[in-house]
Amino acid sequence: MKTSLFFAFLLVLFSTSFAQNKQKYNEHVDTASALYHSKEYKKSAAKYLEAFELLEGKAYPNDRYNAACSYALAQETENSFYHLFRLAESTTRYSDYHHITNVTDLNSLHKDKRWNKLIALVKANKEEKEKYYDKPLVAILDTIYKDDQTYRRKIDQITNDYGYQSDEMINLWDTINAKDSINQIKVMKIIDERGWLGEGVIGFQGNKTLFLVIQHADLDIQLKYWPIMQQAAKDGNVRKSYMALLEDRIALRQGKKQIYGSQIQGDIDGTFYYVRPLIDPENVDIRRAEVGLNTMAEYVKRWDITWDVEKYIESLKTSEETEQKKE
Repeated sequence: MKTSLFFAFLLVLFSTSFAQNKQKYNEHVDTASALYHSKEYKKSAAKYLEAFELLEGKAYPNDRYNAACSYALAQETENSFYHLFRLAESTTRYSDYHHITNVTDLNSLHKDKRWNKLIALVKANKEEKEKYYDKPLVAILDTIYKDDQTYRRKIDQITNDYGYQSDEMINLWDTINAKDSINQIKVMKIIDERGWLGEGVIGFQGNKTLFLVIQHADLDIQLKYWPIMQQAAKDGNVRKSYMALLEDRIALRQGKKQIYGSQIQGDIDGTFYYVRPLIDPENVDIRRAEVGLNTMAEYVKRWDITWDVEKYIESLKTSEETEQKKE
């Protein structure tokens, strides 16, 4: 009995330590990202290294790739290649051939003899990864993805040029809604007939497209496919981060608070943004980390929001009053 309690204590201690290191890791990555955007590439690379050392040299693929970019921009070629080859040779087998051959961050590496070897490896990874793709379906989903995203990417520009309540914006949303209706029919047919297909069949973008179309659908459609998505997550056919985003949207539509803080609301003019009502704000970063999302501080930067938990809790009452006025 005493032995069992001892091992249980060690397990709790290990879990607590890992959670703390993971939180510090995320903080370092957020700082590294900010330094990259400030063009302080050497400092950015150093901060990424500090993050990786917290996890005994391990890193999330996207963070390792970003570190390689910072090293390349800092003219630290050896370190950049180290991380890129580690990505390409790891179990995840980095395979984004189109991106790596077009991104400008890595231009300083192109004349090095190791570059061609790296690109050949990435291309081989891509071919191996796509060997079992349903390519006709991938093509269909690619078109759906473009229809879903192309017009949404115009929202900020239309808002800045004409205002959120303008005729131009109304026309844009009419187009978005029409495209969404067509896309929903297509995606629901795919899921109904074949289930929630994983990246091994339809690729990263195809899998993301299934999520986006359901995420942008009405509540009744979201609720219908939510259990299917949950099972797909258990089967490894959908990312936990996608589930988190959909769960937040469903919760808010049902009059509840969101869990992961993914839903941001703007005022009527689109000039002020805030995080919609959120449960247990103090621990949101822990929940986000569990599903593969970055910290709130990093996430909300795209809306020029500064994440301050104490101020958020203070303003939550005001946010809830705003929500009630919208209903």
